[in-house]
Amino acid sequence: MRTSLSALARRKHGEPLSMVTAYDYTSAQLADAAGLDLILVGDSLGMVVLGYDSTLPVTLEDMIRHGRAVTRGAEHALVVVDLPFTASTDEPTILTSSARLLAETGAQSIKLEGGAYRVPAVRTLVQHGIPVMGHLGYTPQSVNTLGTRVQGRDEAAARTLIDDALALQEAGAWAVVLELVPAELAAEVTRAVDIPTIGIGAGPDTDGQVQVWHDLLGLYEDFQPRHARRFGTLGDAAREALAAYRTEVVARSFPAEENLSHMDAEVLARVTGSGPAGEGQGTSGQSTTA
Repeated sequence: MRTSLSALARRKHGEPLSMVTAYDYTSAQLADAAGLDLILVGDSLGMVVLGYDSTLPVTLEDMIRHGRAVTRGAEHALVVVDLPFTASTDEPTILTSSARLLAETGAQSIKLEGGAYRVPAVRTLVQHGIPVMGHLGYTPQSVNTLGTRVQGRDEAAARTLIDDALALQEAGAWAVVLELVPAELAAEVTRAVDIPTIGIGAGPDTDGQVQVWHDLLGLYEDFQPRHARRFGTLGDAAREALAAYRTEVVARSFPAEENLSHMDAEVLARVTGSGPAGEGQGTSGQSTTA
């Protein structure tokens, strides 16, 4: 049975929520089997799956395609799908795009970046039965205006972030992601709101944590964000396995006998015309002699 949104929301003062991004069926199955509470189909797929420089080129169709794959692989975890930049330009577009995301993927919530200016959209979505997870601090879709850096370090920015979290809560958001926020400020936001906060680069005092699949599992050789920890080095393991595969292919030691299937020698002889029944016969059964 899939975890309900209300059950996760009640964990505000209980066991921290665990969340990871996933972008396909297999990854979702693994995250689900590991007992993760939530899976985020993040628009970070633009960079880690599609090879873009940012999340901005990701389309609604991209999110729907990957969202479908993830929901097919996750039986228990609650699935949240990002509303991409290209589908969040105005309130009518946000509503129709969010409705498509839930209807066509089977996810349980959308995630929408932005603070108080998103309140009208959040309120409209909630009124139409679309659960919303907010996203404050560093918001990747605003990379061209905010840059990639910690947000909320000065007094004005910190006050705005707290106000934004309260505004999203009042509009009906059921949770909010805090990304690249000073740990002390994230703790204050968590105390200020009654909805769960989920941190990424926001310290240990939020109500949960989210990490990107590729950072968590060490799939990149040379890149590791400061806010991430490698809980595995699957990139190294994958490279070693692929190199071993190539070596055995070149040496003709793979495939080996245990990887093969065989056919009856007499059947093969008849097929190739090399056996008694096929001597002098072509594949059509006609004589091949002059």
